[in-house]
Amino acid sequence: MLAACGVMLVASQMAFAQYGPPGPPPPSRQGPPPGRGWSHQGWYHRGGYVPRQYRGGHYVVNDWRTYRLPPPRPGYHYIRSDNGDFLLAAIATGAIISIVANSR
Repeated sequence: MLAACGVMLVASQMAFAQYGPPGPPPPSRQGPPPGRGWSHQGWYHRGGYVPRQYRGGHYVVNDWRTYRLPPPRPGYHYIRSDNGDFLLAAIATGAIISIVANSR
């Protein structure tokens, strides 16, 4: 008797199950909408400031000789941008004083 009630409960729930709409899944809602956010506009220029998240880790270029870059001034270091350009920026403030375009 208990087993029959369990089967009826499961079967009734399956009867109300609905499939999703046909076609491809909806676009991902992760990240900003197209044309908004995650942009280098506003800081990616001489005189601009490198955001804090780009000032350390794998963005800092310590092997500047490998890329045939001139040595950075004391208090400055090279930061590699997402598109491969090299930004010479102040370590303390992130102020960009020079941009070397990626030639590769």
